Amino acid sequence: MRKKISTTIYVTPEQADKLKLLHERTKVPVAVYIREGIDLVLRHYAHMLPGQLALVPESGPNEAAQSPRPPDVMDASNHASQPPPSAAAAGGKK
Repeated sequence: MRKKISTTIYVTPEQADKLKLLHERTKVPVAVYIREGIDLVLRHYAHMLPGQLALVPESGPNEAAQSPRPPDVMDASNHASQPPPSAAAAGGKK
């Protein structure tokens, strides 16, 4: 079991009542449902969080076709017309 960090949240009375009822019927602690809810929100907004692209898609093989491609490398014809970045930063002098 991973270490947990204590925090305080505020829920509406209706949310508290429904969570308590859910706990009574399932015997699953309310804290477990709250953590699951947080995981759902984090997954929903994962595109707004920093991180790396997964090597293996989490949703299955069909998602691999939809993942973003890395930028194309410039071909040799573009190299001759543009100075290297270090030369451009130094005022174009070599």
